[in-house]
Amino acid sequence: MTVFGAFLSAEEHRPLDLVAQAVRAEQVGFEALWISDHYHPWTGAQGQAPFVWSVLGAIAAKTSTVRCTTAVTAPIVRIHPAVLAQAAATTAAMFEGRFSLGVGTGEALNEHILGDAWPTLDVRLEMLEESVEVMRALWSGELVRHRGRHYTVDTARLYTLPDSPPPVLVSGFGPKATELAARIGDGYVNVDPSAELVSLYRSSGGKGIVQGGVKVCWSTDEAAARRTVHELWGLQAVPGEAMQVLPSPVHFEQISELVTEDMAVDAVGAVGNRVEDFVEAVRPYVDAGFDEVYISQIGHEQDGWFDFFERELKPALADL
Repeated sequence: MTVFGAFLSAEEHRPLDLVAQAVRAEQVGFEALWISDHYHPWTGAQGQAPFVWSVLGAIAAKTSTVRCTTAVTAPIVRIHPAVLAQAAATTAAMFEGRFSLGVGTGEALNEHILGDAWPTLDVRLEMLEESVEVMRALWSGELVRHRGRHYTVDTARLYTLPDSPPPVLVSGFGPKATELAARIGDGYVNVDPSAELVSLYRSSGGKGIVQGGVKVCWSTDEAAARRTVHELWGLQAVPGEAMQVLPSPVHFEQISELVTEDMAVDAVGAVGNRVEDFVEAVRPYVDAGFDEVYISQIGHEQDGWFDFFERELKPALADL
């Protein structure tokens, strides 16, 4: 049975609004949450990027059943994995078993801010593997001394720990990252409904849950929804590696000027208020073998979206 979750966009919303959305998502029957982890929004139009660990603490205190995963944190450059290990341990202790750490190799947009060189993908994958090793060592509660290729930890120990370490779910959009997820992860994350990559994850030894995410824009005014998608997430239609290598929201604004409204709408799952369109947006993930699908409502019509999910979409998704 596929689990359906709400994807909270920290690029679009202020911290207290994200907390309110988490509470509402739990109330209307979402079983789980994704929340993005950014230093910058993708574009100035999105307009927000709160520190996710502060927001997660508030969500933990305000909810009681819904699970939460970062989608995703990059523990490689901007924040040392020893510091993220402490952040994740404290967050997991507050969620009391409802928190998972989603990790990936990140984007220059968020990771370049301290002036470090942006590594190639192969190096970032090496860094990700070592960072997960460091975090798991610290979650043991033992004194850690680590001198690796990319990170050094000098006699560090975490004293505040959850009852059990948080599961680590690894994001992968290509074969190398997917194979890494199978080797070191407790689960796999991908926003592309690729049956081929899910199969690769499984055939490479991956036994954890597979999570996917899709963006939609519910509104009773379809024309307004189309404009919202184009304004806030036109960059979804940008192909290739630009999302990983461009360092500034200004650069994403520049390339987004090449994206038409039709291109932007075609790059998201569903727009408008026809329940069948939203079911069809989710279906490819279910058919590809994803265990959990997280749905992100673009824009500020959040109250209407949650009402729509509770009243119409949730019953329709039960048929999947």
